[in-house]
Amino acid sequence: MDYMFELGFLGTRAPFFMDFVTIIVAALPLLMMGAISFAVAKKYKYHAIAQIVLFVVSTIVLIYFEVGVRVGGGFQGFMQGSSVSQGYAFIVLIIHIIISVITIFIWVITLTRAKKHLKENTHKKMAKMTFIGVLLTSLSGIWVYLLLFVY
Repeated sequence: MDYMFELGFLGTRAPFFMDFVTIIVAALPLLMMGAISFAVAKKYKYHAIAQIVLFVVSTIVLIYFEVGVRVGGGFQGFMQGSSVSQGYAFIVLIIHIIISVITIFIWVITLTRAKKHLKENTHKKMAKMTFIGVLLTSLSGIWVYLLLFVY
């Protein structure tokens, strides 16, 4: 577990686990676009598998991230070395957490009710909300990373 806290690979003062999670979070909207492209091509089975895999991998990465944050000293520990005001960084973090939690709930609903929503024609609307949530989670996560480890 010590490897998690060694210096990361992105050239910042972030530990390895933060760099790893940030890369996954940054790539997630692009990966989701790939999964969505299966649905557009009417390859619904591949679309469903890709979405489930993305959700499971994202959940595992989230757990990995949470363990790293808790063991690594939490927000206070990672704020050390940042020149950004703690109040500002905390507000951005709270916004990120709110977006992330809402997105997880919407994503779960979209996945678990996909067949029912197809019949009701609301799956596409839920899917768009999920994608927007993932995109905003990604952008706000990168923003938090920059505030904590770059500025």
